[in-house]
Amino acid sequence: MKHTPTTIHTADGSQVAIRRRGIEYDLETRNARGETISTVVMSDDDFHALLAEMDEVAA
Repeated sequence: MKHTPTTIHTADGSQVAIRRRGIEYDLETRNARGETISTVVMSDDDFHALLAEMDEVAA
């Protein structure tokens, strides 16, 4: 994954923003009004495991 912030827009207008923070990743979810719902800090290993699981689900 590239190191610039990435925002994924969902069908209901929500967003998931992904930012690299040193050796970790921040994942921030926002509702359609732009309000932050949650922020999760993940290690590099956990983040890549999440990506792998998402690939499995999407297959």
